[in-house]
Amino acid sequence: MKEYSFTPRGVCSQNISFELDDENRIHNLSFIGGCNGNLKAIAKLCEGKEAAEVTKLLKGNDCRGRGTSCADQLTIALEKAVAKV
Repeated sequence: MKEYSFTPRGVCSQNISFELDDENRIHNLSFIGGCNGNLKAIAKLCEGKEAAEVTKLLKGNDCRGRGTSCADQLTIALEKAVAKV
């Protein structure tokens, strides 16, 4: 598995980290900062899911009119990680 770390922009969380396996499935997703309970729930729901599936589901999610959210920032991180694989 390959580890990734991403610094989100425009949201409360300060870091997103995760691992992708050889099939681009997400493992060990965690957020630093942000809405702790909600982000822990997102991490549990994403465990073992394909990056493309999660990106399709969460891309464009908005938080308080910011034009992005922690979930949306996760999709950006996943897209960048998959492009590197």
